[in-house]
Amino acid sequence: MYKSFSMELGGRTLTVDVGRVAKQANGAAFMHYGETTVLSTATASDKPRDGIDFFPLSVEFEEKMYSVGKIPGGFNKRESKPSENAILTSRVIDRPMRPLFPKDYRNDVTLNNLVMSVDPECRPELVGMLGSAIAACISDIPFDGPCAMTQMGMIDGELIVNPSQGQWKAGDLKLTVASTREKVIMIEAGANEVPESKMIEAIYRAHEVNQDIIRFIDRIVAECGKPKHSYESCAIPQEMFYEMKKIVTPEEMETAVFTDDKQTREENIRVVTEKLAEAFADKEDWLNSLDEAVYQYEKKTVRKMILKDHKRPDGREITQIRPLAAEVDIIPRVHGSAMFTRGQTQICNVCTLAPLSEQQKIDGLDPNEVAKRYMHHYNFPSYSVGETKPSRGPGRREIGHGALAERALLPVLPDETEFPYAIRTVSETFESNGSTSMASTCASCMSLMAAGVPIKKMVAGISCGLVTGDTDDDFVLLTDIQGLEDFFGDMDFKVTGTEDGITAIQMDIKIHGLTRPIVEGAISRCREARMYIMENCMKPAISEPRKELSKYAPKIDQISIDPQKIGDVVGKQGSTINKIIEETGVKIDISEDGMVAIAGTDQAMIDKAKSIIKGIVTDIEPGQILTGKVVRIMNFGAFVELKPKKDGMVHISRLSDRRVEKVEDVVNIGDTVTVKVLDVDKMGKISLSMKPGDLVKKDKHDKE
Repeated sequence: MYKSFSMELGGRTLTVDVGRVAKQANGAAFMHYGETTVLSTATASDKPRDGIDFFPLSVEFEEKMYSVGKIPGGFNKRESKPSENAILTSRVIDRPMRPLFPKDYRNDVTLNNLVMSVDPECRPELVGMLGSAIAACISDIPFDGPCAMTQMGMIDGELIVNPSQGQWKAGDLKLTVASTREKVIMIEAGANEVPESKMIEAIYRAHEVNQDIIRFIDRIVAECGKPKHSYESCAIPQEMFYEMKKIVTPEEMETAVFTDDKQTREENIRVVTEKLAEAFADKEDWLNSLDEAVYQYEKKTVRKMILKDHKRPDGREITQIRPLAAEVDIIPRVHGSAMFTRGQTQICNVCTLAPLSEQQKIDGLDPNEVAKRYMHHYNFPSYSVGETKPSRGPGRREIGHGALAERALLPVLPDETEFPYAIRTVSETFESNGSTSMASTCASCMSLMAAGVPIKKMVAGISCGLVTGDTDDDFVLLTDIQGLEDFFGDMDFKVTGTEDGITAIQMDIKIHGLTRPIVEGAISRCREARMYIMENCMKPAISEPRKELSKYAPKIDQISIDPQKIGDVVGKQGSTINKIIEETGVKIDISEDGMVAIAGTDQAMIDKAKSIIKGIVTDIEPGQILTGKVVRIMNFGAFVELKPKKDGMVHISRLSDRRVEKVEDVVNIGDTVTVKVLDVDKMGKISLSMKPGDLVKKDKHDKE
């Protein structure tokens, strides 16, 4: 039965149609916010997937170009792989919703969001986030909702609930917060050095709005929700844990786990697993679940020691950062490079500079975002964790980590007018044991400075972990979590920023939400840690951007010309500009407003190209002294090309102070000569002189 529900949200009407479309999905919400339309569905398989030890959730965010009245670019003319924005949106939907499904649920679940229409005033990402939550809540799939999501922007210090595309892009804050009835369950932010106190205010303003949305979802579920179906639990039998503890005592497991070397720990756990496998040789069902059971045993051991004794696996204090190291210029011939090491996490970052024409073009749903000047790419090879598998290109995790580090550094990059370069930084993960994205932020910052990019301030990042007990006030925050604490803990709270404020946040949790003291404590702990990293590691390696670019980086000069004369510089079918490029070997980019960027590695050739362009756009007037090439000779004089398709004539009587019998006695075709403009008549004909006396007289006048 078709029902429609509406509420006012951020000054606009949100409407949800249930039972109107996609009735064969387990749950479907046809979402309308302003004129933005998204179909969100939730579907689940009938049976669990065999042979897996995780919940197989897939989240899709499908951007259809028809939603903005465009035909996709390229030869195929249909949407292909998801855009970077679609992948990042899928991750933002996945992170808060995944913990709300049962941990022992093994049925495949897909949350699909089909973007069908985009109103610039109502961001489709927000609509898809809410649609997924509603579709899961009204479906028969086991889901401990409802949850809701709100986006917060900020312009001139004023917070904006669910900002438009324009406000989102122009503001100082891009914050997405997901909540349950009581707690915050996800935070994603990009910020222009927003102070910690203002960030906390924005987070809990969004949390308040989420409560209104949750009440709205409750009304929809009450009228349209299906009873949740039963499922086959894949939990490890308690009897198995009981027997395991007889064979490997908690003290033995603690000894195996608590070491500061990842490889040693893995070897210890391998020995424990083999011991248990030998003991359970006659119990096939238990053997099939042994790896997961050992993982759970290891997890309980680590959590107990952290929570009760504040003892971390590598022996650190709960606020202690692992050993740090940083260096720059480790890779020759690149434009900038840096390596940042924190414990067993090591990132090498390489910076490359190029003309603005090489910035990334974006064929997306936001008409205001057509290109990206700064690109951060993150790679995570299998050798970084001591494994072997073929490289298949970046996955969603790699794209997400790269985007986080990119977002962290955007606020400190110089403006295009100050630094007219496209910038790409690439983080190569040499070794991984926790928070490589935060190491990437630190390495990228140093790499940019080593390349001579005049960033405004230094940026660092760190991750804070969490282990919770049975009550809300029973918890331990962990500074600089390593991989084991991430796997076994309840939270991965990443924060980047400068000395003056936050530039990015990404929070992942595995529990049903965080209390305000946890959120405030994590943000405070991350600030203390990033200040320590900058002062004690990054600044000793490189304290400020270099004043000069690498000799291998392209040099770029800019000049401004009259936009009406762009055609003169370009020439018919690009003939003029191509001739300049061929002659000088530079690269030339011209913007619609008349800004000309000339890029090359040879400064002399850049200067030559600049001089030619200036000559083309400068009007020829009497009294000017110019340089040109002899292109034609007649009995009565020589024609000199002053700029493309603009010649002047030197009469034979003006070739020299002496009498000239034959023009070729003084000049030949192809000679470069210096001339003075004597006259430009009404027809545009230009009279020139090569007489040394005329040229000297003009030079003296210039000196005066």
